[in-house]
Amino acid sequence: MALTLTADERTELERRVRSRKIRAEDARRAQVILMLAKGESYTAVAAALACYAGYINRWRQRFETERLPGLRAKYRGQPARVRTPALEARVLSKTRQRPPDGSTHWSTRKLATVLGISHTLVARVWRRAGLQPHRFERYMLSDDPHFEDKAADVIGLYLHPPQHAVVFAADEKTAIQALDRLDPVLPLSPGRAERHGFEYYRHGTLSLYAALNTSTGEIVGQTVPRHTSEAFVEFLGEIVATQSRRREIHVIVDNLSAHKTTGVTAFLEAHPRVHLHFTPTYASWLNQVELWFGKIERDLLARGIFTSIPDLARKIRRYITRYNEDPKPIRWTYSNPAHRITTHSAVTGH
Repeated sequence: MALTLTADERTELERRVRSRKIRAEDARRAQVILMLAKGESYTAVAAALACYAGYINRWRQRFETERLPGLRAKYRGQPARVRTPALEARVLSKTRQRPPDGSTHWSTRKLATVLGISHTLVARVWRRAGLQPHRFERYMLSDDPHFEDKAADVIGLYLHPPQHAVVFAADEKTAIQALDRLDPVLPLSPGRAERHGFEYYRHGTLSLYAALNTSTGEIVGQTVPRHTSEAFVEFLGEIVATQSRRREIHVIVDNLSAHKTTGVTAFLEAHPRVHLHFTPTYASWLNQVELWFGKIERDLLARGIFTSIPDLARKIRRYITRYNEDPKPIRWTYSNPAHRITTHSAVTGH
């Protein structure tokens, strides 16, 4: 049985069908009613509008009951949630709690489901508060009972080095592997990163001693098969050889046992102008040369291809030579002098 339309209803339905500003779904519902008003069968309407009989019957019944207002959707989506201070506090409080499903941290969608809000709202709150639950950092707390005195000594050498003296930050980078890729490296191309094969061949390892001149940024480097006390003493001799005979030399090192042997003590007695300064236990972050080790790791070692131990040593020496052509000292600053470093407040960023 065909529907009966008033003139105003027909005009409005035809306007909806022709309009390019309304939702396509609203236009299709109007077309269903117009075709039924012309006496078209459900089969013809379904074929013309790519719908099914239940869809046609639903909107016919709604139109017959409520007329034009019945063609509006009953569900209009979730009401918008306004980001209020109370809601932000609720999101931040929940973020600091463990998820109930046993996972270690929240995702925006997981937290949004628990709180009954949009995940984009959670993301905005996190961004505003500077929270990144998916990230974490490691730290190491020094247990050195003389941490504050040792840290002050090292920082003092950086900020106010003795006059007519040179300060070196020295350490060793151990077990550097000479890795040779078995498959060719595929170079980077637009939209694709450089690719290395998974398989490699180990040619062995060596250690690198490096001393950073804190005033000029220059590096004194030496590669050795293993890091031993004898190798460290020899490296101290290399440092001394770079300076004039009367110049005081201060060397900052960590607490490795190889730095405190009788051989080292004998060297210091034979060279009274050389002074060792030890960083606190578990506080290698106070040694500036660690920053340079990170640089050579990124620039050369992480992606380098080395066909032998001599090839690795040669490329390290070449890198140091090129680096010393334009060295850059590390500008050490202490952001808050009012905040004293103590064993309870000093942690690393490792």
